[in-house]
Amino acid sequence: MERIAFHLQIREGKREEYREEHEDVPAALETAYLDSGAGLETYSVFERDGHVFGYMEVEDPETIFEVMEESDAQADWGEVMDPILEPAEGDIWMDEVYRMI
Repeated sequence: MERIAFHLQIREGKREEYREEHEDVPAALETAYLDSGAGLETYSVFERDGHVFGYMEVEDPETIFEVMEESDAQADWGEVMDPILEPAEGDIWMDEVYRMI
């Protein structure tokens, strides 16, 4: 099982909209991730003061990355999130630097 994480930032004044959109994440997006064959076990998204941290435990990260890049469900979600999130400069994926358990 691999642990992967990302960091994003919410545009000024869009924090409540971001939180509201996550109250009803499209079932098609969840299905795309769960049915991808990547072995997704955990996916959590945290937000504080406009900073978003996403965390996944997954058997095959490359397959999840493919879903993120190629699925229609992710493209539709991207259209919702693009006006809310700041454009990422460089890689949004974070390196794991410590693991206790």
